[in-house]
Amino acid sequence: METQEPGQWILSTHSHLDKLYGSTVTGAREKEVGHIHPVYRPFIEHSSFVIIGTAGRDSTDVSPRGDPKGKTAWIMTPNRLLIPDRKGNNRIDTLRNLVDNPRIGLLFMISGVNESLRVNGTASLSVEPALLELTSLEGKAPRCVIDVNINSVFFQCPRAAMRGGLWNQAEFVPRSKLPSVGQILHALAEGLVNTEEFDRTREQILKETLY
Repeated sequence: METQEPGQWILSTHSHLDKLYGSTVTGAREKEVGHIHPVYRPFIEHSSFVIIGTAGRDSTDVSPRGDPKGKTAWIMTPNRLLIPDRKGNNRIDTLRNLVDNPRIGLLFMISGVNESLRVNGTASLSVEPALLELTSLEGKAPRCVIDVNINSVFFQCPRAAMRGGLWNQAEFVPRSKLPSVGQILHALAEGLVNTEEFDRTREQILKETLY
């Protein structure tokens, strides 16, 4: 039997990757700019959902944010945007990471559109009254705003969304096929909640506490 060296199948250098993947395709480098170019601005303005990637000292995290179109992120300048941090469960993993490490990655998504927009940079957390007032919705200010200084912007090709049938209604999964939140909490922390009562009231509570 042939002896296998430990780790022989692991790609551990840039040269390994370059040899396997070859040259980038036409436009893959050229599409990246260091600011919000006018051609990219609509991808942010029409987005109602953004995924935030951060890394702290001992943790990594991806976390979603969502608001009506044009309110998910506020473009201040071509190199600066604001993301309001609204009411949630107070885990604040993203915010803790940003306090430790300001590097941030954003993925803006638009319902029904397979392309998305990637924005990278650094961020600080602000409670400046003028910024909180600017990003208020339904008369309620966010707890803070994520103030992003941008150094890279480019669109993500549609292949991943197309392969996954992300917006294909035939691929949609009925919510009833998955465990309810009450069932999840019961399985992981038995006795924490009354499953039936929690699930029965949860939707209304979410609506009442959205902002």
